[in-house]
Amino acid sequence: MLLDLGLPDSDGLDIIKELRGWSQLPVIVLSARGQEQDKVTALELGADDYLTKPFGAAELLARISVALRHSRAGNQPQSIFESAGLKIDFGSRQVAVDRQQIHLTPTEYKLLCTMVKHAGKVVTHGQLLGEVWGKHATEQGHYLRIYMQHLRQKLGDDALNPRFLITETGIGYRLKY
Repeated sequence: MLLDLGLPDSDGLDIIKELRGWSQLPVIVLSARGQEQDKVTALELGADDYLTKPFGAAELLARISVALRHSRAGNQPQSIFESAGLKIDFGSRQVAVDRQQIHLTPTEYKLLCTMVKHAGKVVTHGQLLGEVWGKHATEQGHYLRIYMQHLRQKLGDDALNPRFLITETGIGYRLKY
């Protein structure tokens, strides 16, 4: 994404914050704001690069090429996750339990992928809500409970004797790894 910070109806920094709540799309900021603090803020919020106006087309194309190369490299290491009979092929978005294909809604899939990203670690309710539904939903715990119940049913997981998803009471959940 090429993003100018000076937009007519919003600030590009707000767009970076919102985008990073649900995507790792490469972001290159193009801006007339040349102050060091503006650059630091944009990069800390998740921009991948910052180019101050005016700039040359060749430099912009080179920076786009680098951002795309880094994006592809970052997506390659883990294309398949396997643990305790659970298999997720991220390339084809297929999920199987004990070699049986299961169908997940986009939200259930995103929830499971978030758990996989933090496999073996406790993921708090707020963290899951923020990563799956966005920062605006961090107080909507009922969404999480409902979707976690549906995900467990589809995975054939029992909350009382969990095979995959462990409830950390009052804190969040952990994916066994």
